[in-house]
Amino acid sequence: MDEHRHACCAPGRAPGGEEAQAPESANDAATDGMVRLGGSFLMGTEDADGFPQDREGPIREIDLPDFWIDPIAVTVRRFTEFVAATGYRTEAERAGWSFVFAGLLPDDFEPTRGIANAPWWRQVFGADWRHPEGPHSDAEERLDHPVVHVSWNDAKAFCAWSGHRLPHEAEWEMAARGGLEQARFPWGDDLEPGGRHAMNVWQGTFPTHNSGEDGWLATCPVDEYEPNGHGLMNTSGNVWEWCAERFDRQTRAIRGGSYLCHASYCNRYRVAARSFNTPDSSTGNMGFRLARDA
Repeated sequence: MDEHRHACCAPGRAPGGEEAQAPESANDAATDGMVRLGGSFLMGTEDADGFPQDREGPIREIDLPDFWIDPIAVTVRRFTEFVAATGYRTEAERAGWSFVFAGLLPDDFEPTRGIANAPWWRQVFGADWRHPEGPHSDAEERLDHPVVHVSWNDAKAFCAWSGHRLPHEAEWEMAARGGLEQARFPWGDDLEPGGRHAMNVWQGTFPTHNSGEDGWLATCPVDEYEPNGHGLMNTSGNVWEWCAERFDRQTRAIRGGSYLCHASYCNRYRVAARSFNTPDSSTGNMGFRLARDA
């Protein structure tokens, strides 16, 4: 296991894992239900709450050709259809394990290995997209939740099958901002606008106590909470989403934060925030949404 920085957000396998070659598309991609965007926006932030090593800034104007993006992340139901059609086995299934947040495991769960600088992450054998917390759990109960325990390579394979692609970071951020210029969140600058919860993140004291005041301890349905100004849902919190680009030589960018984000240690649920993982890594808080050229 790799104990790189950002392990608190989404731990990864050791750098050097292979990037898989995606198969040829088996389907003509439809744009039904997708949102068409494009044009100019201000990307990035110089917010003091950011992390210099994440290279969120400087603020710069980006001009994007038109593109399509899904309003929701790929669900367990949709991933089930992909696997049924192709027989695909995810990297977590082939490895036999994936990373699970310790607080989601039963008290009597067998001892597991943790990350040294983020012991709340556990290596759980039998954890995969079908079994989000290990063999005792079943994603069939969460068909409308985002599929998790999928690597960048897995996401690319799904995209190739469906005829779509992963969004570029600039596309993802334009879509996530919902038309608001330089706001911290998809709905504005307040964490809880009007005193209501607008995203699925940690409430309480991380990592020992999650009050679940937003109604969720782990993932929530992909259409939970109000959409932003572009009609996208859950671009802050719920699950990290893979993007097309490299973050650095060995990793790929992820955006959006997850249900584990908390201001006390990680405020990467802001729309300008970035993180990364190795392309063959999988965790219980990483998923993806689809994009397509217009």
